[in-house]
Amino acid sequence: MSSASSTPSWDVHRLPRAEGRVFLVTGGNAGIGYFVAEQLSATGATVVLGSRSPAKAEAAMGSIRARVAGARVRAVRMDLADLSSLQSAVASLDVARLDAVVHNAGVALDDPPREETADGHEIMFGTNHLGHFALTRWLMPLLSAAPAARVVTMGSFAAKSERLDLDDLQSRKEYRPKRTYGRSKLAQMYFGVELDRRLRAADSTVASVVAHPGGALDSLTPSRPPVHVRTTGARLGAAPAALLVQGKDAGAWPAVRAVLDPAVRGGQLWGPRVFGLRGEPRNEPVWEHLADPSVAARLWDASCELTRVPGQFPTAGNT
Repeated sequence: MSSASSTPSWDVHRLPRAEGRVFLVTGGNAGIGYFVAEQLSATGATVVLGSRSPAKAEAAMGSIRARVAGARVRAVRMDLADLSSLQSAVASLDVARLDAVVHNAGVALDDPPREETADGHEIMFGTNHLGHFALTRWLMPLLSAAPAARVVTMGSFAAKSERLDLDDLQSRKEYRPKRTYGRSKLAQMYFGVELDRRLRAADSTVASVVAHPGGALDSLTPSRPPVHVRTTGARLGAAPAALLVQGKDAGAWPAVRAVLDPAVRGGQLWGPRVFGLRGEPRNEPVWEHLADPSVAARLWDASCELTRVPGQFPTAGNT
Protein backbone atom coordinates (compact mmCIF):
# COMPACT_ATOMS: atom_id res chain seq x y z
CA MET A 1 0.00 0.00 0.00
CA SER A 2 1.99 2.99 -1.18
CA SER A 3 -0.56 5.67 -1.94
CA ALA A 4 -3.90 6.97 -0.79
CA SER A 5 -5.53 5.81 -4.03
CA SER A 6 -4.51 2.18 -3.40
CA THR A 7 -5.93 1.96 0.12
CA PRO A 8 -9.39 0.50 0.63
CA SER A 9 -12.22 2.63 1.97
CA TRP A 10 -12.09 3.33 5.68
CA ASP A 11 -14.87 4.78 7.77
CA VAL A 12 -13.59 6.49 10.91
CA HIS A 13 -17.09 6.19 12.42
CA ARG A 14 -17.51 2.45 11.66
CA LEU A 15 -14.40 0.75 13.00
CA PRO A 16 -13.86 -3.01 12.71
CA ARG A 17 -14.51 -5.13 15.77
CA ALA A 18 -11.51 -6.18 17.86
CA GLU A 19 -12.88 -8.35 20.67
CA GLY A 20 -10.21 -10.37 22.43
CA ARG A 21 -7.39 -7.99 21.52
CA VAL A 22 -5.44 -5.87 24.01
CA PHE A 23 -4.16 -2.38 23.22
CA LEU A 24 -1.97 -0.10 25.35
CA VAL A 25 -2.15 3.67 24.84
CA THR A 26 0.50 5.72 26.60
CA GLY A 27 -0.84 9.05 27.75
CA GLY A 28 -4.34 7.71 27.19
CA ASN A 29 -5.82 9.91 29.91
CA ALA A 30 -5.81 13.21 27.97
CA GLY A 31 -5.52 14.91 24.59
CA ILE A 32 -5.17 12.82 21.46
CA GLY A 33 -4.33 9.74 23.54
CA TYR A 34 -7.70 9.94 25.25
CA PHE A 35 -9.51 9.89 21.90
CA VAL A 36 -7.34 7.03 20.62
CA ALA A 37 -8.39 5.07 23.72
CA GLU A 38 -12.07 6.02 23.41
CA GLN A 39 -12.21 5.03 19.74
CA LEU A 40 -10.36 1.75 20.28
CA SER A 41 -12.65 0.95 23.23
CA ALA A 42 -15.63 1.12 20.88
CA THR A 43 -14.26 -1.90 18.96
CA GLY A 44 -14.73 -4.28 21.90
CA ALA A 45 -11.00 -4.56 22.59
CA THR A 46 -9.46 -4.26 26.04
CA VAL A 47 -7.74 -0.87 26.21
CA VAL A 48 -5.13 -0.09 28.85
CA LEU A 49 -4.31 3.53 29.61
CA GLY A 50 -0.69 4.16 30.53
CA SER A 51 -0.71 7.24 32.74
CA ARG A 52 1.48 9.00 35.30
CA SER A 53 -1.60 10.16 37.23
CA PRO A 54 -4.02 7.58 38.68
CA ALA A 55 -6.60 10.35 39.25
CA LYS A 56 -6.48 11.51 35.62
CA ALA A 57 -6.63 7.92 34.41
CA GLU A 58 -9.70 7.31 36.56
CA ALA A 59 -11.42 10.38 35.10
CA ALA A 60 -10.58 9.26 31.56
CA MET A 61 -11.91 5.75 32.19
CA GLY A 62 -15.13 7.20 33.58
CA SER A 63 -15.58 9.34 30.49
CA ILE A 64 -14.95 6.40 28.16
CA ARG A 65 -17.37 4.15 30.04
CA ALA A 66 -20.03 6.86 29.91
CA ARG A 67 -19.77 6.99 26.10
CA VAL A 68 -18.95 3.37 25.21
CA ALA A 69 -21.34 0.78 26.59
CA GLY A 70 -19.49 -2.19 28.04
CA ALA A 71 -16.08 -0.60 27.50
CA ARG A 72 -13.22 -2.82 28.62
CA VAL A 73 -10.82 -0.16 29.83
CA ARG A 74 -8.31 -0.12 32.66
CA ALA A 75 -5.15 1.73 33.59
CA VAL A 76 -1.58 1.14 34.72
CA ARG A 77 0.72 3.72 36.24
CA MET A 78 3.43 4.53 33.72
CA ASP A 79 5.98 7.35 33.90
CA LEU A 80 8.05 7.54 30.72
CA ALA A 81 10.34 10.11 32.32
CA ASP A 82 11.49 7.46 34.82
CA LEU A 83 13.28 4.75 32.84
CA SER A 84 13.88 2.57 35.90
CA SER A 85 10.12 2.20 36.44
CA LEU A 86 9.18 0.89 33.01
CA GLN A 87 9.99 -2.80 33.42
CA SER A 88 7.72 -3.05 36.47
CA ALA A 89 5.04 -1.00 34.68
CA VAL A 90 5.04 -3.57 31.88
CA ALA A 91 4.79 -6.40 34.41
CA SER A 92 1.74 -4.69 35.93
CA LEU A 93 -0.09 -5.02 32.60
CA ASP A 94 -0.65 -8.64 33.65
CA VAL A 95 -1.45 -9.88 30.13
CA ALA A 96 -0.19 -12.84 28.14
CA ARG A 97 0.13 -10.82 24.96
CA LEU A 98 -0.25 -7.30 23.62
CA ASP A 99 -1.78 -6.70 20.18
CA ALA A 100 -0.70 -3.06 19.86
CA VAL A 101 0.90 -0.20 21.72
CA VAL A 102 0.28 3.42 20.73
CA HIS A 103 3.25 5.55 21.77
CA ASN A 104 1.36 8.77 22.35
CA ALA A 105 2.37 10.22 25.72
CA GLY A 106 4.52 13.29 25.57
CA VAL A 107 5.78 16.48 27.15
CA ALA A 108 5.66 19.83 25.34
CA LEU A 109 7.19 22.89 26.97
CA ASP A 110 6.63 26.36 25.55
CA ASP A 111 9.13 28.34 27.59
CA PRO A 112 12.58 27.98 29.12
CA PRO A 113 14.24 26.98 31.34
CA ARG A 114 15.47 23.61 30.15
CA GLU A 115 14.33 20.75 32.40
CA GLU A 116 15.65 17.24 32.95
CA THR A 117 14.22 13.87 33.90
CA ALA A 118 15.36 11.93 36.96
CA ASP A 119 17.80 10.15 34.64
CA GLY A 120 19.41 13.45 33.63
CA HIS A 121 17.92 13.65 30.13
CA GLU A 122 16.32 16.77 28.64
CA ILE A 123 12.69 16.22 29.57
CA MET A 124 11.05 16.32 26.11
CA PHE A 125 13.66 14.13 24.42
CA GLY A 126 13.85 11.90 27.49
CA THR A 127 10.10 11.39 27.80
CA ASN A 128 8.88 11.51 24.22
CA HIS A 129 11.66 9.45 22.64
CA LEU A 130 13.85 7.68 25.18
CA GLY A 131 10.93 6.64 27.39
CA HIS A 132 9.09 5.03 24.49
CA PHE A 133 12.32 3.49 23.18
CA ALA A 134 12.94 1.75 26.51
CA LEU A 135 9.27 0.85 26.96
CA THR A 136 9.26 -0.97 23.61
CA ARG A 137 12.21 -3.05 24.72
CA TRP A 138 10.25 -4.31 27.74
CA LEU A 139 7.03 -4.76 25.76
CA MET A 140 8.60 -6.81 22.97
CA PRO A 141 7.98 -10.25 24.53
CA LEU A 142 4.26 -9.43 24.91
CA LEU A 143 4.08 -8.01 21.38
CA SER A 144 5.87 -11.03 19.94
CA ALA A 145 3.34 -13.31 21.66
CA ALA A 146 0.49 -11.81 19.59
CA PRO A 147 -0.23 -13.07 16.06
CA ALA A 148 0.44 -9.73 14.33
CA ALA A 149 1.13 -6.98 16.85
CA ARG A 150 1.78 -3.34 15.99
CA VAL A 151 3.89 -0.62 17.52
CA VAL A 152 2.29 2.69 16.52
CA THR A 153 4.44 5.74 17.20
CA MET A 154 2.66 9.09 17.29
CA GLY A 155 4.88 11.71 15.71
CA SER A 156 4.08 15.32 14.94
CA PHE A 157 3.69 17.52 11.88
CA ALA A 158 6.06 19.85 13.75
CA ALA A 159 8.83 17.34 13.07
CA LYS A 160 8.57 17.77 9.31
CA SER A 161 10.59 20.99 9.32
CA GLU A 162 13.13 19.82 11.91
CA ARG A 163 16.44 17.98 11.58
CA LEU A 164 18.22 16.08 14.34
CA ASP A 165 21.52 17.32 15.73
CA LEU A 166 23.09 13.97 16.55
CA ASP A 167 25.85 15.73 18.45
CA ASP A 168 23.36 17.56 20.68
CA LEU A 169 20.37 15.27 21.15
CA GLN A 170 19.85 16.65 24.66
CA SER A 171 19.79 20.33 23.55
CA ARG A 172 22.63 21.21 25.90
CA LYS A 173 24.40 23.60 23.51
CA GLU A 174 21.35 25.57 22.51
CA TYR A 175 17.87 25.15 23.93
CA ARG A 176 14.76 26.40 22.18
CA PRO A 177 11.62 24.71 23.53
CA LYS A 178 9.62 24.50 20.30
CA ARG A 179 12.61 23.24 18.32
CA THR A 180 13.54 20.75 21.03
CA TYR A 181 9.96 19.46 21.06
CA GLY A 182 9.92 19.07 17.27
CA ARG A 183 13.21 17.22 17.36
CA SER A 184 12.02 14.93 20.13
CA LYS A 185 9.04 13.96 17.99
CA LEU A 186 11.29 13.53 14.95
CA ALA A 187 13.46 11.19 17.02
CA GLN A 188 10.35 9.17 17.88
CA MET A 189 9.47 8.93 14.20
CA TYR A 190 12.99 7.83 13.24
CA PHE A 191 12.69 5.18 15.93
CA GLY A 192 9.39 3.91 14.51
CA VAL A 193 10.83 3.58 11.01
CA GLU A 194 14.11 2.02 12.16
CA LEU A 195 12.29 -0.39 14.47
CA ASP A 196 10.37 -1.75 11.52
CA ARG A 197 13.58 -2.25 9.52
CA ARG A 198 14.99 -4.32 12.37
CA LEU A 199 11.77 -6.27 12.86
CA ARG A 200 11.69 -7.15 9.17
CA ALA A 201 15.35 -8.23 9.26
CA ALA A 202 14.49 -10.52 12.18
CA ASP A 203 11.43 -11.92 10.35
CA SER A 204 9.27 -10.75 13.25
CA THR A 205 5.47 -10.89 13.29
CA VAL A 206 5.48 -7.42 14.92
CA ALA A 207 5.16 -4.36 12.66
CA SER A 208 6.07 -0.76 13.46
CA VAL A 209 4.00 2.07 11.98
CA VAL A 210 4.39 5.85 12.36
CA ALA A 211 1.42 8.23 12.53
CA HIS A 212 0.92 11.93 13.08
CA PRO A 213 -2.24 13.89 13.93
CA GLY A 214 -1.76 16.87 11.64
CA GLY A 215 -3.00 20.10 13.23
CA ALA A 216 -5.08 19.20 16.27
CA LEU A 217 -6.37 21.98 18.53
CA ASP A 218 -8.09 21.86 21.92
CA SER A 219 -10.47 24.60 20.74
CA LEU A 220 -11.78 22.32 17.97
CA THR A 221 -12.03 19.26 20.21
CA PRO A 222 -15.45 18.12 21.48
CA SER A 223 -15.94 18.22 25.24
CA ARG A 224 -15.31 15.16 27.34
CA PRO A 225 -15.80 16.43 30.89
CA PRO A 226 -13.88 16.29 33.12
CA VAL A 227 -11.08 15.26 30.75
CA HIS A 228 -11.63 18.19 28.40
CA VAL A 229 -14.21 20.99 28.45
CA ARG A 230 -14.58 23.28 25.45
CA THR A 231 -16.28 26.59 26.07
CA THR A 232 -18.67 28.20 23.62
CA GLY A 233 -16.24 31.10 23.22
CA ALA A 234 -13.38 28.76 22.35
CA ARG A 235 -15.53 26.95 19.81
CA LEU A 236 -16.64 30.13 18.08
CA GLY A 237 -13.17 31.66 18.15
CA ALA A 238 -11.64 28.58 16.53
CA ALA A 239 -14.23 28.27 13.75
CA PRO A 240 -12.02 29.86 11.05
CA ALA A 241 -9.14 27.51 11.93
CA ALA A 242 -11.35 24.51 11.14
CA LEU A 243 -10.71 25.16 7.46
CA LEU A 244 -7.09 24.10 7.94
CA VAL A 245 -6.86 22.03 11.11
CA GLN A 246 -9.06 19.84 13.32
CA GLY A 247 -9.81 18.67 16.83
CA LYS A 248 -7.94 16.05 18.78
CA ASP A 249 -10.72 13.54 18.20
CA ALA A 250 -9.89 13.63 14.48
CA GLY A 251 -6.18 13.82 15.27
CA ALA A 252 -6.53 10.34 16.74
CA TRP A 253 -7.76 8.82 13.46
CA PRO A 254 -4.37 8.02 11.84
CA ALA A 255 -3.14 6.15 14.92
CA VAL A 256 -6.42 4.26 15.29
CA ARG A 257 -6.29 3.17 11.66
CA ALA A 258 -2.64 2.15 12.09
CA VAL A 259 -3.73 -0.14 14.93
CA LEU A 260 -6.82 -1.66 13.32
CA ASP A 261 -6.60 -1.68 9.52
CA PRO A 262 -5.27 -5.03 8.21
CA ALA A 263 -4.08 -3.24 5.06
CA VAL A 264 -1.60 -1.11 7.03
CA ARG A 265 2.00 -2.26 6.67
CA GLY A 266 5.07 -1.78 8.80
CA GLY A 267 7.29 1.15 7.92
CA GLN A 268 4.41 3.28 6.68
CA LEU A 269 3.54 6.83 7.70
CA TRP A 270 -0.11 7.72 8.29
CA GLY A 271 -1.52 11.21 8.66
CA PRO A 272 -4.54 13.36 7.75
CA ARG A 273 -5.57 13.46 4.10
CA VAL A 274 -5.82 17.24 3.53
CA PHE A 275 -2.34 18.79 3.32
CA GLY A 276 -1.27 16.51 6.17
CA LEU A 277 -3.22 18.77 8.53
CA ARG A 278 -6.84 17.63 8.65
CA GLY A 279 -9.26 15.02 7.36
CA GLU A 280 -9.51 11.26 7.28
CA PRO A 281 -6.33 9.18 7.60
CA ARG A 282 -4.22 8.26 4.61
CA ASN A 283 -0.92 6.54 3.95
CA GLU A 284 1.48 9.32 2.95
CA PRO A 285 5.03 9.09 1.60
CA VAL A 286 7.66 8.83 4.32
CA TRP A 287 9.32 12.23 4.58
CA GLU A 288 12.64 12.37 2.76
CA HIS A 289 14.76 13.17 5.82
CA LEU A 290 12.93 10.54 7.87
CA ALA A 291 13.93 7.87 5.35
CA ASP A 292 17.69 8.32 6.00
CA PRO A 293 18.84 4.99 7.50
CA SER A 294 22.24 6.33 8.58
CA VAL A 295 20.67 8.95 10.86
CA ALA A 296 18.21 6.39 12.21
CA ALA A 297 21.01 3.89 12.96
CA ARG A 298 23.11 6.50 14.81
CA LEU A 299 20.07 7.60 16.83
CA TRP A 300 19.33 3.97 17.67
CA ASP A 301 22.85 3.37 18.99
CA ALA A 302 22.75 6.59 21.02
CA SER A 303 19.34 5.64 22.44
CA CYS A 304 20.60 2.22 23.53
CA GLU A 305 23.49 3.88 25.35
CA LEU A 306 21.33 6.55 26.99
CA THR A 307 18.59 4.18 28.17
CA ARG A 308 21.00 1.37 29.14
CA VAL A 309 18.59 -1.25 27.88
CA PRO A 310 20.24 -4.64 28.48
CA GLY A 311 21.91 -6.29 25.54
CA GLN A 312 20.83 -5.97 21.93
CA PHE A 313 17.45 -4.31 21.50
CA PRO A 314 15.11 -7.29 21.29
CA THR A 315 13.19 -8.45 18.29
CA ALA A 316 11.31 -11.70 17.88
CA GLY A 317 13.65 -14.52 18.61
CA ASN A 318 16.01 -12.64 20.95
CA THR A 319 13.59 -11.33 23.58
